[in-house]
Amino acid sequence: MSFNKKLFFSSNNQNGRTPKKIYNALDKEFNFDFDPCPNNPNFNGLLISWKNSNFVNPPFSNQREWIKKAYQESLKDKICVMLLPSRTDTRIFHEIILPFAYQIRFIKGRLKFEQYENSAPFPSMIVIFKKKEKLLI
Repeated sequence: MSFNKKLFFSSNNQNGRTPKKIYNALDKEFNFDFDPCPNNPNFNGLLISWKNSNFVNPPFSNQREWIKKAYQESLKDKICVMLLPSRTDTRIFHEIILPFAYQIRFIKGRLKFEQYENSAPFPSMIVIFKKKEKLLI
């Protein structure tokens, strides 16, 4: 049995381009002013300070570092909206996302990233890191 390599995500391509419909809806809500991980091999958003409202669709290979960075930037009163695989069984999910995310939105169905013919082989979620307001009692 032979497999069509186009049907699967290749480890050579680590950047799933965000579906425009998803990005536009989130941009309308959060008014993004920065993308710290554009598809540019000469730019490393992990090494710089981010802006006020950030959209982050990190490379599949090192999402842990991007999740940590988004959380750290949120502590500086910045909004970081991440598009991530919904892997709720991972250590990073239980150590950083679940306890510190302002909000987690699970996406119904599988996303179809812009450059692929088929849907992703995994479910996705939107994770929002931002400073939580303190309750006034």
